[in-house]
Amino acid sequence: MSITQNIQRLTAQLPQGVKLVAVSKFHPIERLQEAYDAGQRIFGENRAQELASKAPQLPSDIEWHFIGHLQKNKVRMIMPWASIIQSIDSTQLLQLVNKEAARINRHINVLLQLHVAKEQTKSGFTIDEIFEAAEDGAFRDLSNVTICGVMAMATFTDDMEQVASEFEVVRNTFLTLRDKYFSHNDAFKEISMGMSDDWRIAVEHGATLVRIGTNIFGQREY
Repeated sequence: MSITQNIQRLTAQLPQGVKLVAVSKFHPIERLQEAYDAGQRIFGENRAQELASKAPQLPSDIEWHFIGHLQKNKVRMIMPWASIIQSIDSTQLLQLVNKEAARINRHINVLLQLHVAKEQTKSGFTIDEIFEAAEDGAFRDLSNVTICGVMAMATFTDDMEQVASEFEVVRNTFLTLRDKYFSHNDAFKEISMGMSDDWRIAVEHGATLVRIGTNIFGQREY
């Protein structure tokens, strides 16, 4: 199927209130333009250089989500383009994003990345770390950042029961954070989880954003 057909099929299957992030890493501008022409407006990029290169070449009403591990020395590169940084994995990175946003007089939305997968290579706050940071006030008094929710990746496995249990941990963590630490923040409402193989399970467990690449664009062109 074409990119247009893939997007139409996915958007028809997503429940109301769940938004599709088209993961466009390694795909050329022409394929992103085709997705845009099919009505897609939210794109997710994993690499700072790629986002900074693509964004100026495509329509200005695209909402760019940075979804990969963000090195501190690349924050400035994406700051003019990113609508939301989904991968805030430390309080130090959060403070730097706030500082860089203030430097260019921007306000930026972010998600806090949770580490619930079994792989140690994946980034993010552990559940203990995120509650400790919340208790310490690390998520308050950010002049140029709004924390809008959480993001997570499940373990890469065929065991969908394990995936479901990890997504349930994410949902429960989100609810506790929302009710205990973000009750005055109406923007704290997003749960970004689920990719091409497990997005249906993610939606069952409360995902409001799903990040899908292969099922839209096909295999990446490395």
